Amino acid sequence: MTGGHAVLQIPVPALEPFVRQRHEHYDRDFVSADPVFVHAHITVLGPFLPPEAVDDRVLSTIDEIACAVGAFDYRLEQIDVFPNGVIHLVPDPIEPFRSLTAELFTAFPSCPPYGGAFPDVRPHLTLDARSDGVTVESTRRRLGSLVPAQCRAERLDLAWWGNRTCRVLHSWWLGRPQSSQRPERPAAVIPET
Repeated sequence: MTGGHAVLQIPVPALEPFVRQRHEHYDRDFVSADPVFVHAHITVLGPFLPPEAVDDRVLSTIDEIACAVGAFDYRLEQIDVFPNGVIHLVPDPIEPFRSLTAELFTAFPSCPPYGGAFPDVRPHLTLDARSDGVTVESTRRRLGSLVPAQCRAERLDLAWWGNRTCRVLHSWWLGRPQSSQRPERPAAVIPET
């Protein structure tokens, strides 16, 4: 697979309607036809290894980490903006995401978070980019009743992000040793039309 990258991410089905709609608005090539792919996510390590480098040892290592972490609850309410204009939600508590990133980076040191571009990695769910017509206030209005959202991190996905090729490559249930099991279709995912 070329023209994309792999990411280890926590899917956030509660925000899928909003995030998927933003992908449909900005770039339909990143709207996935995979029924288990969740566009709304919190990246825990990416870019990750290319798919051809993901062997049984890599899958087993991720499985061990996912099993040891266990599922956890968090809330999405606080909207923030990065210096580059990316509007995002900050998970509360943030520490479980930071810990998971640290554990995965320790296991895969050739995959620094965000390619090593940022000295302080801040877990977040991307909503939009600030522009003339997009502000924190307009984003908050468009989110409507989706936020605040009480969420549960239950699954870790190895997802491929590429033009017309977005899909889940592998999934792990947090706290359960089920290596490489594709989950059932999440209830909040909007069906293809």
